[in-house]
Amino acid sequence: MRKRTKGREEALKILYQAEITRRPITMASDNYWELKEKYDSTVRNFTNRIIEGVEKSFEDIDEKISKYATNWQLKRMAIIDRNILRMGVFELLYASDIPPKVTINEAVELAKKFGDVESSKFVNGILDKIHKTELQPQGEPTDD
Repeated sequence: MRKRTKGREEALKILYQAEITRRPITMASDNYWELKEKYDSTVRNFTNRIIEGVEKSFEDIDEKISKYATNWQLKRMAIIDRNILRMGVFELLYASDIPPKVTINEAVELAKKFGDVESSKFVNGILDKIHKTELQPQGEPTDD
């Protein structure tokens, strides 16, 4: 498994733990890494980049998700889907070194692995809307 893919999985686990236990993300992260016997420093650094970015821009990220998740309230989404979307929105909006197609594909794969049957379509639809609306200059052709 690629290191960034593994880092995204670790980030999802930490964000999930933080939400379930109602602890701050940094506390969940500290607890998570404390219990890990072995980890790759590259994976940990990428994981921390994601969770710290999500935590720092939490309100803006949730606002974007709410805006594009038509007919869905954030609090009604599955916890896994919601956190995959948070990670994806963070990468799309704040991690310009990661190509949007990679971000969306990785999020879809996380949704397939950890979500339910419809999660991957749901995540793909919202992140694709955000990508096409927020990131592509007006008049630029899309891949559709």
